[in-house]
Amino acid sequence: MKINTDGVILGAIVGFSSAASGYRALDIGTGTGVIAMMLAQRFNAALIDAVEIDESAAQAARLNFFNSPFVDRLSVFNQDIASFEPEFHYDLIVSNPPYFVNDLKSLEKRKSIARHAADSFFESLISKSSNLLTDDGLFWLILPVKQADLVLNMAGGYGLYLKSVVSIQSDFSKPVIRKVICLSKHNEKFKEETFYIYESEKVYTEVYRQLLKDFFLAF
Repeated sequence: MKINTDGVILGAIVGFSSAASGYRALDIGTGTGVIAMMLAQRFNAALIDAVEIDESAAQAARLNFFNSPFVDRLSVFNQDIASFEPEFHYDLIVSNPPYFVNDLKSLEKRKSIARHAADSFFESLISKSSNLLTDDGLFWLILPVKQADLVLNMAGGYGLYLKSVVSIQSDFSKPVIRKVICLSKHNEKFKEETFYIYESEKVYTEVYRQLLKDFFLAF
């Protein structure tokens, strides 16, 4: 489970609501902990919990947290989010979830868990996240277009509404490949924007470089 573009874009874009009462965050499906550590780097007052169902990935996240400067603000829980019952609510929830809904399943079990989900997974994720959010909390996800639309169609049934959406294209000539969606408990007018990764072949846009310059040594 290497660092991927989806994860780092999400980790760099998300933010707390200006109305948030605190700085407690949850990363659902943390993998090896990259997004959680990005949040810890960006928000120096934030306490971040990370949930990961895969034991090997959770162990890697725990080691990464221990070796990071943010170890005192990071916690990892090796369990299914459905059984996760914290004693408090979160001001920020983020997830770069499995997204190949009802597509061909991987033969390798661990990759299958990480990359594939039934429709019910998203419904469970939305329901659980709504229950774990504070009244002014924000729930951020990055998904392919089909799955983003699926989540948006379900969200209202659980009291969550679109606050902002960032459509991601690899370059100016390509179609949208991912959407970063932000959900909240307030039904208000939402914001839309488009984000481009490349300006030409193998040349990143300045916006992409600026977004990730604090995390990538190459930038």
